[in-house]
Amino acid sequence: MIWLTWRQHRKQAFYTLLGFAALAALMVPIGLSMRHSFADLGLTDCVRQLAGTNVAEATRETCDAGFRRFTNRYGSLNLVAVLLLTLPVLVGLFWGAPLVAREVEQGTHRFVWTQGVGRTRWALVKFGLVGAAVLILAIGYGLGMSWWVEPLTQAAHEGRLGMIVFDLQGIVPIGYTLFAVALGIFAGTVWKRMLPAMGVTLAGFIGVRAAVAVLARPHYQPARTQTFPIEGDGTPEISRGDWILTQGVRNPDGTMIAEDTRIQCPPGGKGPDGRACGAELGLEPGAYNWQLYQPADRFWLFQGIETGIFVALALLLLYVAVRWIRRIA
Repeated sequence: MIWLTWRQHRKQAFYTLLGFAALAALMVPIGLSMRHSFADLGLTDCVRQLAGTNVAEATRETCDAGFRRFTNRYGSLNLVAVLLLTLPVLVGLFWGAPLVAREVEQGTHRFVWTQGVGRTRWALVKFGLVGAAVLILAIGYGLGMSWWVEPLTQAAHEGRLGMIVFDLQGIVPIGYTLFAVALGIFAGTVWKRMLPAMGVTLAGFIGVRAAVAVLARPHYQPARTQTFPIEGDGTPEISRGDWILTQGVRNPDGTMIAEDTRIQCPPGGKGPDGRACGAELGLEPGAYNWQLYQPADRFWLFQGIETGIFVALALLLLYVAVRWIRRIA
């Protein structure tokens, strides 16, 4: 069975490795260029200084200017990062979905199962070998993307918890890729034809990923709140890299007056027209800025939780697929 599985998938493995080699040849020079620019702008020292406490305002302003210059130069690469998010689902489409569906569609499964190879053994060997290969591929992808995206995450105010960069680095690509392959196998087992299986895999992967990212991820741990006055020199203690979930301006009784914004008025609380700061919004004396956020130091905890969710889903799908194979005629 091991030899047969290798014979069936060796061309597929070769073209997959060739594709990843081409991707690496394209991305490595870009990554090196970003790192050189990051160092030339003095941003390596900025990252170290901003991680400390009691950072001088002049240092903060200088570093923010450097980060803006870097973002202006390489900000367009965020579009490339969005395209890279599709790699796990592509593995699921072209490795997972055909694994069972192609065998059943072409009828070759009947020949194998009549040669003394039981259905469960056939499934476990094929799923195990393909799963091991995908795992190695996903580890390499996660390590490579973590290296490539690091300068972009350090320059972005939201850091590694940002919606796109979180999904590209660390260990979550392993969970995404295993889930995509398991979903493809499950879809091929139930629908038994390649095109419907690929369609279900694509729709299911996008739906689950979006649901977890939007509905579950912000709540892996209780979010923290931060308040600071709208007048004077008070500034929030949110550090660079913290993930701000929502923010706004509230009256003293807690009523939200303005969402997704904050107000910073000069000492004295008077605007240029002499009116009280924020009077046009209906702010009462004692109004304050409010933020709900996840701290940056929860990155690896969130990575572990999300990876566990997708690995658990992958194992569940594979278990159901093995059971479902027994029903195939």
